[in-house]
Amino acid sequence: MELSQCTQAVVQGLSEIHVPLGHILVSGRWRNTDLVNKLQGTANVHFDDGLGVVDFHPSSHTGVIYVSEADIVGGSGYKRKVAKLRKANKVRGVVIAEKTATSGQYYQELQKFVMLEIGFVLLPVNSQKEAAGLLTQMVDVESKPEASPLLKKPRPVCVDVALLNSLQCIPRLGGVKAKQLLLHFGSLQAIARASLEDLSSIVGKASATNIKAFLDGS
Repeated sequence: MELSQCTQAVVQGLSEIHVPLGHILVSGRWRNTDLVNKLQGTANVHFDDGLGVVDFHPSSHTGVIYVSEADIVGGSGYKRKVAKLRKANKVRGVVIAEKTATSGQYYQELQKFVMLEIGFVLLPVNSQKEAAGLLTQMVDVESKPEASPLLKKPRPVCVDVALLNSLQCIPRLGGVKAKQLLLHFGSLQAIARASLEDLSSIVGKASATNIKAFLDGS
């Protein structure tokens, strides 16, 4: 199904759009891929050729960029796309990235850029099939506003589950301490800027040292 039957307010993929609940807007470049073939069995898919850097809109509020194994190894291409979406500041950014044996050695650079420099959620997958499952879950969550932290009025005690998962990409950082960090600092960028002493006061010196080592690339 084409976009004209779904939404009518997309300009270069960065303007405000309307995606009906239970539907997903997909860039035309993904036609006939394994990911979309899998997705079409579980969600209402609509194609549009004018989404710009965005690959998927599982809701009006969320724009997803897909970073392939080749993109990660290549390096700079995905950075331009993610930075452009961040600059547009129209939707909540999510990056789905292929973490494989080949891309693994480059993945830490991706994590730092997406999570800490840009502040987007990063979700690793090992295949397009797994990515399709994640996108389906996003559509399902967005279809239930009362269950989605993205659609509720923000509260100090509310921790975005996707941000929590992203933070746990830091090696040896468990869910409890990741949640404590987000509750205290409020964002991935604030955690990245925090001193060793500030981090230690929340999660202890050993975990704080590990976090700083990861963020500093040592």
